[in-house]
Amino acid sequence: MTKTPSSKPLPLAGVRVLDVSQVMAGPYCCMLLADLGADVIKIEPPGTGDQTRGAMGFKMKGPDSMGFLNMNRNKRSIHLNLKSKAGKEVFFKLVKTADILVENYRPGVMKKLGIDYPSLKEMNPGLVYASISGFGQTGPWADRPGFDLMAQAMSGVMSVTGYPDGPPVKAGVPVADIGCALFAVYGILSAYIGKTKSGEGQFIDASLFDSALAFSVWDTAQYWGTGVEPYKLGTANHMSAPYQAMQAADGYFVMGATNQKLWKLLCDKIERTELFEDARFKTNPLRLANRLELAVELEKSFVSKTSAEWVDLLLVAGIPAGPINTYPQAFDSEHGKHRQMRMEIDHPIEGKVPNIGFAVKLSATPQQVRRHPPLLGEHTGELLEELGIAGNELKALEEAGAFLP
Repeated sequence: MTKTPSSKPLPLAGVRVLDVSQVMAGPYCCMLLADLGADVIKIEPPGTGDQTRGAMGFKMKGPDSMGFLNMNRNKRSIHLNLKSKAGKEVFFKLVKTADILVENYRPGVMKKLGIDYPSLKEMNPGLVYASISGFGQTGPWADRPGFDLMAQAMSGVMSVTGYPDGPPVKAGVPVADIGCALFAVYGILSAYIGKTKSGEGQFIDASLFDSALAFSVWDTAQYWGTGVEPYKLGTANHMSAPYQAMQAADGYFVMGATNQKLWKLLCDKIERTELFEDARFKTNPLRLANRLELAVELEKSFVSKTSAEWVDLLLVAGIPAGPINTYPQAFDSEHGKHRQMRMEIDHPIEGKVPNIGFAVKLSATPQQVRRHPPLLGEHTGELLEELGIAGNELKALEEAGAFLP
């Protein structure tokens, strides 16, 4: 477990979050809050729990998938049947103690269950309530099921991903899911800070579609500025050239000479000074217009050495360059290790479980791993005790199906 070198409390210590979400965007959002000290209570359906517990095509020692273990550290789990009156009775007690609630069910589901924001606001006016969905709570697409793939396709991300003559390609990582989780955290923390001043919470509508569209800064800038519809460029870029993957003697590497100074340095370094005087490549707009010819000319030189040799040579010259790593190479690199981007968590069934490290580092109150990803319903008893539910009340709730599928 990671330990903090400081005795200061974590920034979100004392903040209670109800995680009523499954799969990725919601759970990832809540894990980020938990890493910063929030008491995150994962409310899961009895029997099955979060769908991700049983996801992925390989088995662990226990019932939970590696995907679940990588998105749910620092949380407590309680299983509640929110379709039952008894389950909602317990849930309402938790809501009264909460600062934040995050859910990612299809729009309308929470209202049907009687646990939407207007309903819960009546019992907790300070509640910050974040709804994460595929397309938002309003609009003609709101009722559609929303997954990362659909959001990438319908937001335009896939239209600019891949090579011009290739089939549709999605980004290799779930940019809509993770992007939405990050935007949701931004909204939640902003609303929470506002609540500390006004005493009032608010509703946050976060969607995968909106989040994916928000990443289109360069593409939409070009479109709005020129009227030219954004298109696929492979590894190249609409704003500057050369800025892409280049072929060397043993494979590919990436480099970027994004201004005149760097372009002159590159021509000198590869001993092709005639390229700097070439009318096709005199300015960045001309290099963009003649991007394909430019790449061909540069690769005539780049194929003379290995990718590692070129990366070293260009970096020494002050020209941005880098290898194209696999994930194992990135995690195992000297830099990846220094940045602690792979860590291990103690788990009661799995033993040591690898997790992705903290993506940002806080100096005075660094994030901590305080809890392993919870077993399904692991903290049900503990949380009921905190709520003062015991004896005949507990027995009545059990008999009424509060904790059963």
